[in-house]
Parts: sequence; C-alpha cells; structure tokens
Amino acid sequence: MMPRLGDQFDINIKVISKPRHEFQAPSYMELDMPRAPAIMIGAKIIIAGSDIKEEKLVSAIKQQLK
Repeated sequence: MMPRLGDQFDINIKVISKPRHEFQAPSYMELDMPRAPAIMIGAKIIIAGSDIKEEKLVSAIKQQLK
C-alpha cells in the first residue's frame, strides 16, 4: 500500500523493517520512536501499534499536503 500511495501523491516513503526483538529492545525505546507497526508523517505519529485503514491514511496524507 505504501509504495502505491507514495507514487499517487508524489511523496517519498521510507520503510524501516526490523525484527520484532529489535523494536522491543531498550535501545529502541530510548529513541522515542513509536512502537511498531507505526506510520509517521514528518514528526507526527499517525498510528502506532496497530494497522490503519487505507482511507484514514489517505486522509492523513492529504491533510499534511495542504
């Protein structure tokens, strides 16, 4: 979904994929990043720790592009 939305809105998408144990490590917690899975637009956390419906993500992207 993310690459397709990146193309649709002409935005850069960065996907960070790590094994679960790395996201649960104390060193990751110190980074003050959201728990996985998460979607951030800029510094704003759109959702963390669960999935998101595509419509809600599209709405968040449009809101940031205004």
